Amino acid sequence: MSGRTHIETFRIRRSSVPAARRHVETTLTTWKLGPLIEPATLITSELATNVVAHATGIGEYFELGLRRRDGVLVIEVGDSYQWAMPEKPAALDPEALGGRGLVIVEALSAKWGVRPRSPGKTVWAHLPLGDR
Repeated sequence: MSGRTHIETFRIRRSSVPAARRHVETTLTTWKLGPLIEPATLITSELATNVVAHATGIGEYFELGLRRRDGVLVIEVGDSYQWAMPEKPAALDPEALGGRGLVIVEALSAKWGVRPRSPGKTVWAHLPLGDR
C-alpha cells in the first residue's frame, strides 16, 4: 500500500521529543512497517531534538510528517526557524557533547535534506520500504 500520510503537531519543548518517537512507533506499527521503527524513531528523535535546541523562541510548534509513497518512508520535521538551514558538520570534534544528529540522520537514511517553507524550513529523510 502506498500514498499514506500522517502529520502531527508538537509543542517545541523537550517532552515532545519522546512523544514524537512514540507517535512514529505507533504510526509505523499501524502501517505494518515494523522493521523501520528503530531507524525512523532515531531519525525523528535527532530532528525533533534539533528543533527544541535551535528553534526555541521562534514558534510554539513543530510538525512531524510521515509519508509512505513510491517505496519510501519520508520523515519530515518542520519548524518556523528560518535564519539558519541545518548542515552536516564537516568534521566532528570527538570531545563535543553534541553535533552528531545530522551525521546519524545521514547514516540511517537513504538520503536527507532541507527545504525552505514560509516561514522556516522542513528537514526530511528517506527510508526505503524494501519489498513492503
